[in-house]
Amino acid sequence: MSTKFTRRHLLRSTGAGLGMVGLSTTLAGASKPSPLAPKAPHFEPKAKHVIHLFLNGAPSHVDSFDHKPQLAKFDGQPYPGGNLRTERKTGALMKSPFEFAPQGQSGIPISEIFPQLGSVIDRCLVINSMHTDVPFHEPSLFMFNCGQRIAGHPSYGSWLTYGLGTENQDLPGFVVLCPGYPVVGPQLWTSAYLPGVYQGAYVRNAEIDPAKLVPYLRNANQSMHAQREQLDLLGRLNAIHLEREGSAPQLEAAIHSMEVAFRMQAEASDAFDVRLEPEQTRARYGEGDFAQGCLIARRLVERGVRVVQVYYGNMQPWDTHDDIQHMRKLAARSDGAMAALIEDLDASGLLDETIVLIGGEFGRTPTVEIAGVTKLHAGRDHNNHGFSVIAAGGGFRRGVRYGATDEFGFRAVEDRVHVRDLHATMLHLLGLDHERLTYRHSGRDFRLTDVEGEVKTDLIG
Repeated sequence: MSTKFTRRHLLRSTGAGLGMVGLSTTLAGASKPSPLAPKAPHFEPKAKHVIHLFLNGAPSHVDSFDHKPQLAKFDGQPYPGGNLRTERKTGALMKSPFEFAPQGQSGIPISEIFPQLGSVIDRCLVINSMHTDVPFHEPSLFMFNCGQRIAGHPSYGSWLTYGLGTENQDLPGFVVLCPGYPVVGPQLWTSAYLPGVYQGAYVRNAEIDPAKLVPYLRNANQSMHAQREQLDLLGRLNAIHLEREGSAPQLEAAIHSMEVAFRMQAEASDAFDVRLEPEQTRARYGEGDFAQGCLIARRLVERGVRVVQVYYGNMQPWDTHDDIQHMRKLAARSDGAMAALIEDLDASGLLDETIVLIGGEFGRTPTVEIAGVTKLHAGRDHNNHGFSVIAAGGGFRRGVRYGATDEFGFRAVEDRVHVRDLHATMLHLLGLDHERLTYRHSGRDFRLTDVEGEVKTDLIG
């Protein structure tokens, strides 16, 4: 009786076969380089880290960082361009209830509800000409986080750790802080078709004790030595499985995740414990999960984490359809923390190599909303045609107001910057060519900026 042997069968049954030679290397202690190990950029970078302070729900730019005196002059009158193409029906122009004043030596006008951010505005670039594709939260959140309007694509944090790795192998390379979930949730920090090891590590920052902040961080039943022996044995078994069955990306991602989780026991307790900060420092950041998230973000970047995203809160807190006055409370809980983060990074020299982004997924209309579920007609609808983002550090220009919307703040008209342009520019500052950072999937090369995106050199200092 004849037996058909494949090459795999041969390698399995031959003790001195090439397969066992490769496996013996693994069993002897050698291992493949970590996929999160630091990697060389395409060219010399200006930045090494990103901290994204995401004001989910979309703050109104005309009530924060894009001063429009014409709104006060023509308050209550129809918008000259006719009906605005937004999500809901809107009415007349509505002036901002907040006063604006020039801040810093640059004289950039900032709303009164952001006094602390105004005090550090000379260290920031205010981009007043952002625009995106559609006026709906979900596709705009996907666009800002993943470079596409639909789900199923990697977040920019995953792209960055895929392209650059991370400096600290004892902490995740990409950390997401949110007390619950924003709209869409984990798909905003997914690795999608990139290897799973590049997925964002979600931390529910509703607690202050690291033991609760990062649950099950320490094994209460086994010593570090016992855990190490257990992981080493599991690693050998996994290596045998991979040698026998071939590549298994999900298994390999799980292996690396377990290794990072093990090493985090030694460093995460310190990195996530804001109680170790002086009381005066904690007071500068303020109270609440967003303030705590800003402080943790600084501590993580100080330890070499590549990307940290801090969401303002659950769902979409900045979605002010009903009453724009609600922004005053939201700003009061975030203004001090954002300013303190920029101040601390600048004082330590880390701002030079850390990009800090502040903003939401789109802006809001200069007109009052008069439709939908609103009962009080004092809010603003979604606006994808024009909005503002603040960028500080990492090679962005300082003390500059870039681009402009029209006289009422509806549409970006001067030096327009699409979200994909911002992504391309961020990657450039981090030493990556957005057209070369690709991944082969389903028969084509994908990239963060798809087939668009332009490096806006005017944004770079």
